[in-house]
Amino acid sequence: MSELRFDDRVAVVTGAGRGLGRAYALLLAERGARVVVNDPGGSMRGEDPDAGVAAEVVAEIAAAGGTAVACTASVATPEGGRAIVDTALDRFGRLDILIHNAGTVRYGSLTELSYEDFEAVLDVHLRGAFHTVRAAFPVMSAAGYGRVVLTSSIGGLYGNRAVANYAVSKAGMIGLSNVVALEGAEAGVRCNIIVPSALTRMADGIDTSAYPDMRPELVAPAVAYLAHETCCLTGELLVAIAGRVARAYIAETPGVYQPSWTVDEVAARIDDIRNTDNSWILPPLSAHADHIGRSFAMATEGKQQ
Repeated sequence: MSELRFDDRVAVVTGAGRGLGRAYALLLAERGARVVVNDPGGSMRGEDPDAGVAAEVVAEIAAAGGTAVACTASVATPEGGRAIVDTALDRFGRLDILIHNAGTVRYGSLTELSYEDFEAVLDVHLRGAFHTVRAAFPVMSAAGYGRVVLTSSIGGLYGNRAVANYAVSKAGMIGLSNVVALEGAEAGVRCNIIVPSALTRMADGIDTSAYPDMRPELVAPAVAYLAHETCCLTGELLVAIAGRVARAYIAETPGVYQPSWTVDEVAARIDDIRNTDNSWILPPLSAHADHIGRSFAMATEGKQQ
């Protein structure tokens, strides 16, 4: 098997100063990509920036014979998103890959979480994804090529306590990815989601002594594949945790058609409605139309089930 390389490609990796983002940047650079290492270097709450964090990764890449440049702009603003993309264009003259990995965490239950902490986390995760995509997408579309990898989480898929801000951000990322995939299809721009789990500073304070190997380096190959020119996927989600790589997907039960319903009938037939036999797994690029088409077909056929 020939080695998948990124020679002549330019990649932006947000949140690349530590943890998962650092692993992504190092792997892409090792495989020939020129990398914009974006990270303001702040705390997990997004405070106390440190420009040295991104610079250290750039130095590490350079020491290994790769090419990289640091960018400390924040994804949390439209101006920051534009500055990150402009760094790639100004330094390397092109942009082929955008990996949005930047994130912060601010904890609080639904009865405690402040509006400030809710918005601050959305600013980096979800709005940060839009700010960078909004700046990168026209560039990629004009070039007729692009690979976008956005980051969701099991917290976005399944939720978790005390992180409503994080869960909302990571769930919203899936909708954004689907739109990028749809609008980018004709221009050669593909977009997918990584759902990673790794031991990074987000695990500080948790007893991980019984955990298996969960180095960020175990996630990086799946991300690099999604960023590679040979990747034919778009609008999909890959899970990477402790050496396991899997596909996550959204499905619908076939459901039940009736020409009219009462509350009592929904209650009586809820088991049939929820029956997962022959579930619909709709192709990402046609899922919207397929969902409507299949649903309308059941109504048009008028067959009560």
